[in-house]
Amino acid sequence: MKTKFLGLCLLVLMFSCKEDKTNKAMVDREVKQYTIEQFMDNEAVRGGSFSSDNSSLLVSSNRSGIYNVYTIPTKGGEMTTITESDSTSVTAQSYFPNDNRMILNADGNGDEIDHLFVRELDGTIKDITPEKGAKAYFYGWSEDDKYLYFGSNKRNPSYFDTYKMSIDDYTSEMIYQDDTGLSFSGMSNDENYFALSKSLNTNDSDLFLYNVTTKETTKINKNQSSNSAEDFSKDNTIFYYTTDDGSEFAYLMSYNLETQEKKKVLEKSWDISGAGFTSKGTYLLIYVNDDGKNAIDVLNTETMKTIDLPDFGDKSITSVRFSDDEKWMRMYVGGSNLPSDLYTYNLETKEQHKLTDVLNDEINADDLVKAKVVRYKSFDGTVIPAIYYLPKQASAENKVPAMVWVHGGPGGQTRQGFRSLIQYMVNHGYAVLAVNNRGSSGYGKTFYQMDDLNHGEKDLQDCVEGKNWLATQSEIDAEKIGIIGGSYGGYMTMAALTYTPEEFDVGVNLFGVTNWIRTLKSIPPYWESFRESLYLELGDPFSADSIRLKRISPLFHTDKVTKPLIVLQGAKDPRVLQVESDEIVAGVRKNGVPVEYVLFEDEGHGFVKKENQIESYSRILKFLDKHLKKENASIDGVIDSPEIESVK
Repeated sequence: MKTKFLGLCLLVLMFSCKEDKTNKAMVDREVKQYTIEQFMDNEAVRGGSFSSDNSSLLVSSNRSGIYNVYTIPTKGGEMTTITESDSTSVTAQSYFPNDNRMILNADGNGDEIDHLFVRELDGTIKDITPEKGAKAYFYGWSEDDKYLYFGSNKRNPSYFDTYKMSIDDYTSEMIYQDDTGLSFSGMSNDENYFALSKSLNTNDSDLFLYNVTTKETTKINKNQSSNSAEDFSKDNTIFYYTTDDGSEFAYLMSYNLETQEKKKVLEKSWDISGAGFTSKGTYLLIYVNDDGKNAIDVLNTETMKTIDLPDFGDKSITSVRFSDDEKWMRMYVGGSNLPSDLYTYNLETKEQHKLTDVLNDEINADDLVKAKVVRYKSFDGTVIPAIYYLPKQASAENKVPAMVWVHGGPGGQTRQGFRSLIQYMVNHGYAVLAVNNRGSSGYGKTFYQMDDLNHGEKDLQDCVEGKNWLATQSEIDAEKIGIIGGSYGGYMTMAALTYTPEEFDVGVNLFGVTNWIRTLKSIPPYWESFRESLYLELGDPFSADSIRLKRISPLFHTDKVTKPLIVLQGAKDPRVLQVESDEIVAGVRKNGVPVEYVLFEDEGHGFVKKENQIESYSRILKFLDKHLKKENASIDGVIDSPEIESVK
């Protein structure tokens, strides 16, 4: 099977651990401040599947204000528009192997019910997974290029079966039926072996191989650990997977399908987060989560030595993909202060081409801030890693306010990459400390499991200690520190304002959970294979755990909130329902606390439309200017807000 692995664009960017020079009282030149419209005029480009003749790449871009699909010549040139959606994002999956048909993906305006579409040679677009209410995932192409593989929960909403579809007439047949929550994780090129995984908790999973010929299922791991299928050798004899069995970090293993012999292939000092072969098997790609940055090695499979890649100075290669003939490689290159551009590189001629220039011409990159990694001790001595953005205009004589940024999850990780909202806030004089509190991934499985069944408690204290660390920095105004986060980070924002009401001066809650009992009971059916794992980490809402879940749910303790709050929510969010934000706003307003509420009628879990991003980010900055910087604040500090301000 030609796996989709090589097409995954890991949206994580490299950072430098070198300390920046201390901010001077006066920077060498005036730092220009940019509007949110200027920041959002940066272009975001994703993907990059080569056409069969290597003449062009299939990509997604938000240049129209929403993600649409485009092609771009491999050696550079103008993008050609393929789709022109003005409502639902459409993303590129892959060119067909032998012609210029395309596989596209789109959901229902943020509802996460993804369908697969074919863009035919005549330009018509056809939904090839039209079943109402069913999700579909593109898995890849068959070795003979006559079929595509996909997963769908059309038979049973709780489980995803694997299908094989003819690329001639789009008829399909089920080739693996799942009735037990064993998730498809890969398949050998001869279709005889399926890699399947079973989630045990949010860190650990069992890994299985199903033999189609013998109907036998073999468990690969012996001990409870985190295990992930990566790829099969091109001759269908070896299965490759990552595991953290006996280690804090994941390493690469091989498994001989005939002899069942296991061997350690590669180990790093951080997690190997992905691995996969190019189409002909000449190269092995290795992704490493190196202290919050993405490091990529391309190994020659004969020598297992890394090949030389282009040098981009202080910018980093964050994602790569090869053409089927292995002559071309496309790369995304960027940094914490620069959005990633798309490049191509010819491995034979060493030609290199920059295909995009995504940073708005009106923005001087020197005005943007490079992040750095810092570490501080929490209340119990646990060392907490964080990513720090300090405004260039900040100094001991010109102290700036700051925000503690909390990532989504549970179990996520803030990694250094370009974020328009962070750079916008920093550019306008706010320091940002992106905390990787206990329970974050990427720092070993012990650290990852440290917040199990104590969410909103010890992990919240890590955020408070992040605020305390900020308060000791000479460039920070210790009396003006707030907290911001989305999804699980939004929950942490509300937990901070509820359970530590005097620690932070303001809170920014982007679609955060406020009632864990309701959220865990309303998990979408297509998360069934992961539901029990979430219950093990957070608690089972149908058990005595509900007592604790109620205790840590901010909705039931809104009377404790005393600091200004802004809440932003998508009406179509299937993960954090709109009612979560509706009710927390109503509860906090009873305290007479300044509250702003912005509801986007056409967004899901996260805001993808540029006009909505402009509205949400500008509203956040205005809120911070008023209530944290206290610029143009009213006499009593209270604002008049409508019950819900909807943005259509």
